[in-house]
Amino acid sequence: MFRSLRIRNYRLWFTGALVSNIGTWMQRTAQSWLVFDELTDHDSTAMGVVMALQFVPQLLLAPYAGVLADRYDRRRILVLTQGIMALLAAALGTLLLLDLAGLSTVYVFALALGVVATFDAPVRQTFVSEMVPDTHLSNAVALNSTSFNSARLIGPAVAGVLVAAVGTGWVFVLNTLTFAAMIWAIVLIDAGRLRPAPRARRGRGQIREGIGYVAHRPDIVAVMATIFMIGTFGMNFAVYLAAMAGSEFGRGSEEFGLLNSMLALGTVTGALLSARRERARLRYIFIGCAAFAVSCLGAATAPSLWLFAVWLIPCGVSSLTIMTTANAYVQSTTAPAMRGRVMSLYMAIFMGGTPIGAPVVGWLTDTFGARWGMGSAVLAGLVGALIGAWFAWRHVPARSGAPTAG
Repeated sequence: MFRSLRIRNYRLWFTGALVSNIGTWMQRTAQSWLVFDELTDHDSTAMGVVMALQFVPQLLLAPYAGVLADRYDRRRILVLTQGIMALLAAALGTLLLLDLAGLSTVYVFALALGVVATFDAPVRQTFVSEMVPDTHLSNAVALNSTSFNSARLIGPAVAGVLVAAVGTGWVFVLNTLTFAAMIWAIVLIDAGRLRPAPRARRGRGQIREGIGYVAHRPDIVAVMATIFMIGTFGMNFAVYLAAMAGSEFGRGSEEFGLLNSMLALGTVTGALLSARRERARLRYIFIGCAAFAVSCLGAATAPSLWLFAVWLIPCGVSSLTIMTTANAYVQSTTAPAMRGRVMSLYMAIFMGGTPIGAPVVGWLTDTFGARWGMGSAVLAGLVGALIGAWFAWRHVPARSGAPTAG
């Protein structure tokens, strides 16, 4: 389950990422509560706008970010992007402490963070393949998800306590310090033990080449269509949890943090289960979609806060099964020289749908209530399962050039 951690470079990466991810989840939780409870009167639409602004750059810039990831030194890009995100967190935290930040300020910083994260994401995803052999790639991707979601278990709970005790500004400031752990880990990585991917040549048509590669892989097209539905309408938990905690059950920031941690308990479990598998199989993605729909339906209809919290665990398990398996499948079945461009398209489709989905889910929540807003996640899971059924019917018997669906 933890075989990738035997590799020193990956072990350094995992440790730095865990610390940095805890800070990231602290900031995300604080930002959600800042917009929902401090800068507005429980306005889910405003939360949807913030989420949309963070992910709009994915739609516009992701193909260029993928070319960058395939062409230049990924370590240097990561140090630069991590440093800029640390400065953005420090700046917004300072403005909050000085009581100079309003809703429009959060909008601006959300957009700026989204631009930097767009260039960070494909590099971060593909750099893993330089640290571990191909036989360990699926395991390493799953352990990355374990790190991210272990942080999701810790970060929101810490943030909920800190927001109640010292305010949101200090949470942003503390997150600035956690970026240093990631930068330090990257600096310590032994470049001599890396497996650099072939660099993409300079020239025109590289973005078109990446799109063409995906277009000729029906298995990847099916995965990306599923991920679009889940990312656009299923993964708006910042809206769901804030609305259910604040509007539906009348609770505060500490309960909101607790709900995030319950969801994270499920996502950590899902990531660990994925880490046990030797390789990613398509069937786990589509079975995960069906389980996600059932779990979200149970959560949306839960009569009490505590039953809602319990349903969040299978929501987390199924969502991470989908995301981790999809990520590992696309990376492990893509030609190394194309990996950055393909993963940038993957991230654009997965995260770039949020500007569409988050405001829609926010509007549904404000208009019809938190439970109906969460119904969008149920629909996303059902559509994902149907895409899997369609793909199996059309392509499984005569598929070539890709691993079997298993």
